[in-house]
Amino acid sequence: MQLPSSLSQTDPQIAALLAAEEARQRETIRLIASENFASAAVREASASLLTNKYSEGYPGARYYEGQQVIDQIERLAISRAQTLFGAEHANVQPYSGSPANLAVYLAFLKPGDTVLGMQLAHGGHLTHGSKASITGKHWKIVSYEINRESQRLDYDQVRDLARQHRPKLIIAGHSAYPRQIDFAAFRHIADEVGTILLVDMAHFAGLVAGGAHPSPIPHADVVTTTTHKTLRGPRGAMILCRAEHAARIDKAVFPGLQGGPHNATTAAIAVCLQEATQSNFADYAHRCVKNAQALAAGLLEKGFNLVTGGTDNHLILVDLRNKGLGGKPVAKALDRAGLVANYNAVPWDDHPPQNPSGLRLGSPAMTTRGFGEKEFRRIAEWIDRIIVSRLDEKTIDQVATEVRDLCMGYPMP
Repeated sequence: MQLPSSLSQTDPQIAALLAAEEARQRETIRLIASENFASAAVREASASLLTNKYSEGYPGARYYEGQQVIDQIERLAISRAQTLFGAEHANVQPYSGSPANLAVYLAFLKPGDTVLGMQLAHGGHLTHGSKASITGKHWKIVSYEINRESQRLDYDQVRDLARQHRPKLIIAGHSAYPRQIDFAAFRHIADEVGTILLVDMAHFAGLVAGGAHPSPIPHADVVTTTTHKTLRGPRGAMILCRAEHAARIDKAVFPGLQGGPHNATTAAIAVCLQEATQSNFADYAHRCVKNAQALAAGLLEKGFNLVTGGTDNHLILVDLRNKGLGGKPVAKALDRAGLVANYNAVPWDDHPPQNPSGLRLGSPAMTTRGFGEKEFRRIAEWIDRIIVSRLDEKTIDQVATEVRDLCMGYPMP
């Protein structure tokens, strides 16, 4: 039986929805720090016939036959990851960032062991020990916070907590912290208490690859990352580690947490890693930082409060309490104006997570589309106009028209 040859023929409803999503992405400004635009080459690999093949196990040790080509693809992705980041070992099979982090827990911990991670409202990730996550239910979590006065990571506090609680795992990394991390300081603390150091670089992996951010690889026992944020790859993940931990990590991923890898994703990861070796990728990574700083400067000039007072990576966390508006209504108003962001908790937030006081903004996606510092300063002006109007719908409609006009000059990849 011949299968239908096109999506529009097979499922016109889904085809129409994809067309609508393409138009939405084309006509709006994407400011979600964890999103980006993958290249046509990455998308081609993601949608390839590799999705037809099942490949439980690792190259050279599969539980299914017919792996002659698949093994070459996975080995290529592994080699490229090791070369790009200078890692001794790489596992490219995790389905996403959360499973990658869970694999590290499984590799080194027993239920009830103590983990020291960054508090969620202070910039950490759910999998760093939030009570809403499995990590906060099966392990004893101790959380460190940023310093209330400096609004920066307090390494003395991290050291004191590590000495007091003797965690089996320390996690460095973030989901909403706008500053670089002192990985060497974390290494010293981990060595002092004799524990494993995990760095979650999901947000800034592309900046590391492009030389715009310090690398955690020389300091960490294990590094996890997604591949779809600043790295501009498919929706997948990797675990990079020292050679001495390779067997533990591989066993935790398979068969510990998952079965067969997604081979099309593995190929797309290999493609994005190859793209990240090009000189234009390094330019993109540095522009991500400059553009985020331009947006931060524009917002500060308009009287916005920024957590840590600015940024030295790709993201900004805005505390809206001095504006008298919550993060959720502001994010929804901005979305109607074509400025797509997400509401976010801020440190010492006095509002619930469902309606927090913050707004998280990021530069990677629109940097990929060619925006520069001038365009990001214009974004700050649009955000201010909407806030000053108290989310007036007429103002939102006016901004939406201007946003669409600007986007037309910056095509998607």
